[in-house]
Amino acid sequence: MLDIDWATYLVYLSMSNQQIKGHLEAMVLAILESGPAHGYSIIESLRSESDGLFDLPEGTVYPALHRLEENGLIKSSREVVDGRERRIYQLVPAGLGSLKESRAAWQAFSSAVSRILVVNP
Repeated sequence: MLDIDWATYLVYLSMSNQQIKGHLEAMVLAILESGPAHGYSIIESLRSESDGLFDLPEGTVYPALHRLEENGLIKSSREVVDGRERRIYQLVPAGLGSLKESRAAWQAFSSAVSRILVVNP
């Protein structure tokens, strides 16, 4: 398997927000795999885990969270912190199954793209 710095590669390709949206839901599920989180925390995790490459606005991430919840892949609850109500999102078993499928599909896809794009000396 090739050892590729994917963040650098994606910057190289100038990946647009539209292209990211095709993978956003799987990335959100992956973040929630480590435990429940509120929306802003998920946005921050996307930014920090991608070294700033996925600096996505709330208007991109929250609709993905709503779709995931509507599809039964995550659940949410409300909590009050410092007098402010916020929604906490949590992965459910169906979401974990979807994440496993997404990871397998990504591995196959990225491996095939790498075989085509990577120039061997």
